[in-house]
Amino acid sequence: MEAHLRTREPLDVQRRTTVLSIAILLAFFAIGAAVVGRLMLGGHVPFVSSDRVAIIPVTGVIESDGTFLQRLKRFREDESVRGFVIEIRSPGGVAGAAQSMYSELARLRDEDERPVVAWIGEIGASGGYYVALGADSILALPSALTGSIGVIMQFPNAGELLRKVGVGLEVVKSGDLKGLGSPVRDLTDEERRVLQDLVDDVYDQFLAAVVENRELGREQAASLADGRVMSGAQAARAGLVDRTATLREAVDVAGRMAGLGENPRTVRPAERRLGFWDIIRGVEESRLHLIVRSILDRSLAGPRLRYQWP
Repeated sequence: MEAHLRTREPLDVQRRTTVLSIAILLAFFAIGAAVVGRLMLGGHVPFVSSDRVAIIPVTGVIESDGTFLQRLKRFREDESVRGFVIEIRSPGGVAGAAQSMYSELARLRDEDERPVVAWIGEIGASGGYYVALGADSILALPSALTGSIGVIMQFPNAGELLRKVGVGLEVVKSGDLKGLGSPVRDLTDEERRVLQDLVDDVYDQFLAAVVENRELGREQAASLADGRVMSGAQAARAGLVDRTATLREAVDVAGRMAGLGENPRTVRPAERRLGFWDIIRGVEESRLHLIVRSILDRSLAGPRLRYQWP
């Protein structure tokens, strides 16, 4: 009996040691996974993340400000981010969204000591350029398409086609201008005047932002703000951008301004793509539904003010 107890005790110790070792390994694995996940999402992990520059993209036609503002907020709250590069590859888009993005970027620039550099890639025109005005400095590729400072509003007129196929539209409205912008008839002279006044007012807001942020006189800025598109090199000569540069050079500029030197570490927001489980969950809950709905909304929407190069 004593011999049996003596042989059982070492086995119990060995078993406990094995369990403890496995628990420690699992704990290290969980911590490592959490650190990697946080880093991939652009988060800051004490003693792991060193100071870096955040690169926030603005790509494609601007239809909404939501994603950009969320990313800007997340990186602004990240203590490891010491500077920002706004990577712009956009022809512009909805006026309100572009103006909102510009305003929030300018607020970051004015309230935060960290540098904000805007870089224009292949295209950064109209609303894309408007966003760049919120930065401390604007750089652009020499061959970039930029400028196109102005406002456009356009909508189809299918009235003649509908009349040919015998389709009419009955309208009951509360005022003469309530049906303004209808796609089934021509504009009246009064409607055209009202819309022109609206476009001119929103254009003046864009022009004021150029005058304020590029240190140009109103007359000089207005001479450049007739809707013309120009290259990055032309824009630099005109004073709309500070100088020409590649994206890597723009990151170096932000690094030097932030005190990190050239070739600083960088971080980008994690990109979420449509995946297998998005489809499995069903179209109504997946991003596929949102993509399709966005296309339809743009196709069927009424008149919209746009800072956009066609």
